[in-house]
Amino acid sequence: MMKRKQPWSRARKIWTSLTAIILVLAVLTAGVGYYFFTVAVVRSDKSFITGRAISKGKPLYVEQQAFLTASKTTWHLTAQDGTKLVGNYWKADKPTTKTVLVVHGFGVDHVAMAPYGTLFHKMGYNVLLPDNRAAGKSGGKYIGYGYLEAKDMRQWIQKIIKHNGQQSEIVVMGASLGGATTMTLSGMNTPTQVKAFIEDAGYSSTYAELFHEAQDMYHLPYLVAWPLIHVVSIYAKILAGYSIGQATPTDYLAKNHKPMLFIHGGNDTFVPTAFLNQNYNATKGIREKYKVPGAAHVQSYATNPTKYQAKVAKFLAKYFK
Repeated sequence: MMKRKQPWSRARKIWTSLTAIILVLAVLTAGVGYYFFTVAVVRSDKSFITGRAISKGKPLYVEQQAFLTASKTTWHLTAQDGTKLVGNYWKADKPTTKTVLVVHGFGVDHVAMAPYGTLFHKMGYNVLLPDNRAAGKSGGKYIGYGYLEAKDMRQWIQKIIKHNGQQSEIVVMGASLGGATTMTLSGMNTPTQVKAFIEDAGYSSTYAELFHEAQDMYHLPYLVAWPLIHVVSIYAKILAGYSIGQATPTDYLAKNHKPMLFIHGGNDTFVPTAFLNQNYNATKGIREKYKVPGAAHVQSYATNPTKYQAKVAKFLAKYFK
């Protein structure tokens, strides 16, 4: 006579199988999450990033070369966590206490913002273009998605004030991750010497941007992307010292009471144009916005240089005499 299996024995086998499946999924999620952490946060050459430098004959090439060939001073800074940072300072042709701090984006260095350096220098400003942490000649292993970089920019601002005096007047301008940095910085109780901000193509939250890229670049469904990005955040907290949730520009814009110009390309698919209104609506300060029809990511200046310059100049004229 065949012996009948006890119910508890079947239940134990079911739970053992479920536990094994859960463990396998957990290990797989941790492994895949770490891969995306290295892609998103760890310093490396990002093959999917373009726009590091402008080719001859392309719009803004002349402006890029004007900055790169200008006589500049190399500045050095040690961040609060010990990271060694490097900046490029181009003093105005005529002595002035007005300075623009220009912040570059993800996967590039200050060269990507060289045309903007020339733009502001022609307006009569001193210009400081740092290499962000984990970029260019600066040290650091981890990208901070605007949160760590904003803290660094606060130190660069203090260095500008020390160099040019307490009467300094400063504007901070950034594009892409640099735009997110600028918006985040705006809510960090900046010194009175900081008079205004300009952000171009910044995202409203790092979570939202990473979700977008997970779906756009890797075609991951929401239920897969959601846990992976939270795993990325855990790795970022443990290894880089911040969580993805801390890198949310709109949270800082809610604390900002200084003027800001928001710029975004009308055909931006890398940092979607929809972020423009989210950012614009979040700030508590005087605000203006400029959407450039047909412009791709960080291509608003190149798409319509004359109007871009005019918009920026008109905005700054209200706060810098």
